[in-house]
Amino acid sequence: MEKGKISSLQMAIMMYPTMLATIILGVPNYTARYAKTDLWLSPILASLIGYVTVYIAFKLHELYPKQTIIQLSGHIIGWIPGKILGFLFIFFYIQVTGLIIREYAEFVVNSFLVNTPSIVIMASMVLLCAFLVIGGLEGLGRFAQLIFPILIFPPFILIILLLPDFDFKNIFPILGNGIMPPLKGAIVPSGWFTEFFLITFLLPFLADKKKGMKYGMMTVFFAMMTLVVVNITVLFILGPTTANMVYPLMIVARYASLASFFEHLESIVMAIWIVGAFVKISVFYYATALGTAQWLNLSNYRPIVWPLGILIVAFSFWSLPSSIELERFLVQAFPFYGLLIQTIIPLFLLVIAVVSKRNGKGSEKN
Repeated sequence: MEKGKISSLQMAIMMYPTMLATIILGVPNYTARYAKTDLWLSPILASLIGYVTVYIAFKLHELYPKQTIIQLSGHIIGWIPGKILGFLFIFFYIQVTGLIIREYAEFVVNSFLVNTPSIVIMASMVLLCAFLVIGGLEGLGRFAQLIFPILIFPPFILIILLLPDFDFKNIFPILGNGIMPPLKGAIVPSGWFTEFFLITFLLPFLADKKKGMKYGMMTVFFAMMTLVVVNITVLFILGPTTANMVYPLMIVARYASLASFFEHLESIVMAIWIVGAFVKISVFYYATALGTAQWLNLSNYRPIVWPLGILIVAFSFWSLPSSIELERFLVQAFPFYGLLIQTIIPLFLLVIAVVSKRNGKGSEKN
């Protein structure tokens, strides 16, 4: 099925933009609506879901080290229920991949290419991602490793350029209304932290499996710290108006200036975001293709990459009728939808597997 191997570090580098790419532009807006000046605390609270999700995924991997969630479900709850649950996971990832591409296209069209049809942007991205997915997991890991510095260093340079415009008073009062506002603000980003469950499709192919848990937890931590830094930066610049901005980070990037020469750096932010979105879509696309092939008991996932690409583009149109409905789904539904599919159901599977093992049925480690 998949002959390639990646390191735990490559897995972490792949998962970092996979979680952050689509949330980093809008998370200050989402959290500021509820958390106000405490929006920087919300990612810390939301990350707890990420740690739990990684723990569940790794413990399932320990019981079934060579299998993904699609395969191990049948061993835990039986063949027919496992097939039904596997279909639920596949449907979820096809739908979510389509929504990610839709979100990507909406942002590009609304912010820059206003006269370009969305279908052109979505189809071109799926086409590029398909080639990367067909190249295999090793190629995907190496590409993520290659572009990782591009995702890390420019944002820190941007923050340094913004330092003169920081108003540190915007952070006060801290917890002025108690813990509930940042807790409510954590609901939306917690949905994105459940996406770390995607490591279930990567763990079986690690060359250094024992480091999987360590690097998974480290990725959650660095993703959380990135969101904290982004939220604080936006708060120091925009203050209470953060909740009124659709893409606060893009607005903040326009404040950056160096000797009146380097100005209007939002194009750099967009370029970095597109690269991150490319990695994210590719990882989701790969997981969908691999999971579908395993569900169908195919020997190779590559023949179904193109048909799945067409289906994903179709879902990006059919799932939600407008950008307003897309935002409503991401804010109101996805946090609970993602939590159910990627954390709660795997937790039940883990509990059943552990109980079955203790009762003497054991686990088939194959």
